[in-house]
Amino acid sequence: MSTDTTSGPEDSSVAELRARIDELETQLSDLEAEVGDDPKKMVIIATKGTLDMAYPPLILASTAAAFGYDVTVFHTFWGLEILHEDHAKELKLSSVGNPNMPMPNAIAALPGMDEVTTRMMRKRIADNEVATVEELIETSIQTGVDLQACQMTIDLLGYDEDDFFDGVTTGVGAASAFQEMVEADIQLLV
Repeated sequence: MSTDTTSGPEDSSVAELRARIDELETQLSDLEAEVGDDPKKMVIIATKGTLDMAYPPLILASTAAAFGYDVTVFHTFWGLEILHEDHAKELKLSSVGNPNMPMPNAIAALPGMDEVTTRMMRKRIADNEVATVEELIETSIQTGVDLQACQMTIDLLGYDEDDFFDGVTTGVGAASAFQEMVEADIQLLV
């Protein structure tokens, strides 16, 4: 029976492994402290005001908010129409130049075709029980999405702050939107 207490190569490898594990656990702890519990941030810039382009920013925003993201949607130029309480109900679907329209541009350009395709899309939305634009705005606001209206565009189009849905943030400029984007984990232009 041996009473040798000297450490061999196996003991040295175990000690090195334990030291490496301790080092990695310290690094992980430091990273977790650095990241903290702050939610991830998403900023969406909405620039288009047609019926089909109202859905992407609102669906993405409300979904991200449901997953715990801090979400801002900055609406500028025609994207402002989405937040305008009267105009949001009247958003149209453009037939001309829309590659997904099942008709040639020559027919799509005929007077009244945008109205026809808009009615078809609104029917499809209703038949499939998809939320309306107004419902998505309400959902977004309820889930904490900051829906922002570009002040320069409000002035340009002659709108008033009272023209927008309750809960919409007005008086926001491009500099504020830019700062939000700088701080965001995800930035999208729609």
